[in-house]
Amino acid sequence: MAMYDAETADRTLETFARLIRDEVCTPVEERAEGPLKVGVDLGTANIVLAVVDAANQPVTGATYRSTVVRDGIVVDYMGAVNAVRHLKATVEERLGCTLTQAGTAIPPGIATGNIKAIANVVEAADFDVVEVIDEPSAATRLLGVRDGAVVDVGGGTTGISVVKDGTVVFTDDEATGGTHMSLVLAGAYGVTFEEAEVLKLDPAKARDVFPVVRPVVEKMAAIVARFLEGYDVDTVYVVGGACTFDAFEGVFQKQIGRTIIKPPHPLLVTPLGIALYGTPGEGGRS
Repeated sequence: MAMYDAETADRTLETFARLIRDEVCTPVEERAEGPLKVGVDLGTANIVLAVVDAANQPVTGATYRSTVVRDGIVVDYMGAVNAVRHLKATVEERLGCTLTQAGTAIPPGIATGNIKAIANVVEAADFDVVEVIDEPSAATRLLGVRDGAVVDVGGGTTGISVVKDGTVVFTDDEATGGTHMSLVLAGAYGVTFEEAEVLKLDPAKARDVFPVVRPVVEKMAAIVARFLEGYDVDTVYVVGGACTFDAFEGVFQKQIGRTIIKPPHPLLVTPLGIALYGTPGEGGRS
């Protein structure tokens, strides 16, 4: 059985989302004693910086819409560095202190040179990089999954970690994600990619948009089903910005034939998990 504590994970994510939305931080007197920890998620569509206290509770965070990274490859190095510097300065001003260390993450299976490039971006933003973890494993750590699979559906890739007895036994990814949804929308509506991105992110248009991008979601589900061949997995946890559609889980459920769980604010799961580096205990929790 999976040891996913939905109540705890959901509460943590709701708190983190509120701190980002309201551009505030947890008061000092409400934080656990000890150094703050930082996670930097260089996503294809969003860069997210997460800060937690010594007890792994959210302290603050910030997001930045960006296209400086594509499928785990830094395509605009200075743009990426400047974006992370901006986020760092924003949260430091809010906190009233300097942040010196950070973890970051990569899609599974990218080349060694690309891993180094992502770490270099974070270092160039004046962080000491203390960990580089693959994205679905970071999500797994936050959710505290002991047995199951965690799928990170990002802007450029669909990545997976299979977990047995609290240990990640398999990771992989494939290049299908939210970018592909936008490309399909651009073609279907005859608009630019940028206009398609806006359309995709508009909750009011979700009922019209999802049938158009459904084939992309079905391809994602097919990727996950192939990754799961040979593994005894009952539950699949989906995270990442590209899985926010309400109907997303239903497509995965039908095609994969396993229980599908999507936490609230799925975009924020991986960056918050990245910040839990150096954490003792099962599933990255103290």
